[in-house]
Amino acid sequence: MLLDVLLSGDIVGNLPFILSWLLAITVGLTLHEFAHAYAADRVGDPTPRANGRVSINPIDHYDPVGTTMILLFGIGWGKPVPVNPMNFRHPRRDSVIVAGAGIATNIVVAVLAGLPIRFGVAGEYVLPLALMVMLNLILAFFNLLPLGPLDGAGVVEGLLPPRQARRFAELTGQYGMLVLLAVILIRPLGRLLIWTPVSYLSYLITGYMLI
Repeated sequence: MLLDVLLSGDIVGNLPFILSWLLAITVGLTLHEFAHAYAADRVGDPTPRANGRVSINPIDHYDPVGTTMILLFGIGWGKPVPVNPMNFRHPRRDSVIVAGAGIATNIVVAVLAGLPIRFGVAGEYVLPLALMVMLNLILAFFNLLPLGPLDGAGVVEGLLPPRQARRFAELTGQYGMLVLLAVILIRPLGRLLIWTPVSYLSYLITGYMLI
């Protein structure tokens, strides 16, 4: 993504893309992490608020590794929101709610950003809106992967019976990061699991193939 643009040498000519990409990442990551923090706060856990994460300040959600990766490569994550499931009123149900809140928020943002394109009223804002759609769908599908430490693992763990959930948590905790790196580094695998569904869903939302 941005790395390819920077390596092209034509930074001035690609400035609209660079600024639009930065805007999309700022909005997508900030709202994703805010959604986690807000959901946890609502179901009884004061930890995110105590750590200043119930916030729409992008700096509060910046992760040096994950955010830099998504800036350069298009796949990454924001600063994880600290939560304590022991504070949840209904731990298993609320774990699913908190884990899924970020994914759901990114899908909603993608749909809202895509509507002006779909109805032909985006005008000169087609580029930033298209990148907003694409980035938020990337975040949604990336985090849907049932691999620790991604949100998908939390959703699956909360839906499984307790015994199977513990076993799943052990496996994804042990091997999740290795599989995650494979998804990031092996392009055919990343295309199958992330880029292809993002492409089709972006088409359904906007009426255009954005990838």
